[in-house]
Amino acid sequence: MGRLDGRVAIVTGAAQGLGRAFAARLTADGAQVVVADRNFPKAQDVAKEIDGFAVEVDVADEASVAAMAAAAMRRYGRIDILVNNASIFSTLQMRPFEEIPVDEWDAVMAVNVKGAFLCIRAALPAMRAAGYGKIVNISSATVLIGRPNYLHYVTSKAAVIGMTRALATELGPDNITVNAVTPGATETEIPRATVTAAQAERIIAGQAIKRREKPEDLVGVVSFLSCSDSDFMTGQTLNVDGGAAFH
Repeated sequence: MGRLDGRVAIVTGAAQGLGRAFAARLTADGAQVVVADRNFPKAQDVAKEIDGFAVEVDVADEASVAAMAAAAMRRYGRIDILVNNASIFSTLQMRPFEEIPVDEWDAVMAVNVKGAFLCIRAALPAMRAAGYGKIVNISSATVLIGRPNYLHYVTSKAAVIGMTRALATELGPDNITVNAVTPGATETEIPRATVTAAQAERIIAGQAIKRREKPEDLVGVVSFLSCSDSDFMTGQTLNVDGGAAFH
């Protein structure tokens, strides 16, 4: 018996990286997982790996997000867990804030902030009807250290923490918890040209735990926030970065 038996989870950005790891862990814990991503072929591959259900979605598009929630309801008849993981990051180039193109700023905000808002709003009717729900927003430890040269990304992830706190208050009466996770610099299969070997060494040197963070370091926290063990915990931000920032 898994601790998420009978639950249905939507994980956005689940075709690769952290989202893929979250989807696999929630499946291992017993949940039926909707693998939601813009890259539908990759989402289908992950769904096959974990016996999940792939849905193509653009989280920045209201109609697309509504269709994702509707597809989950048709397939499973419920939505218990939403992991807002989809974001723009790995493709961003480090640059001083005054050199960030306005259209790039807008794209980051549309996916990282509006996307989370739209997904929560779409999943909410099912959670309210059930009188129970778990929302896990993936923020970033860059917010805690004020990392430079990614101002749009850091700002968007700070907004996610604010969203988490405000929604926790709004949704508490519905027995829906809203919490956030701030991962550190996590090594995944997604290439990141902006992290050189020297930069990786500096990241490790700044941590209390002297190794690179892996997706496996985060899945347990997401699982905890998705299960009944965290039913009386909401509006919180759990930092998982190997001790680079103490929060």
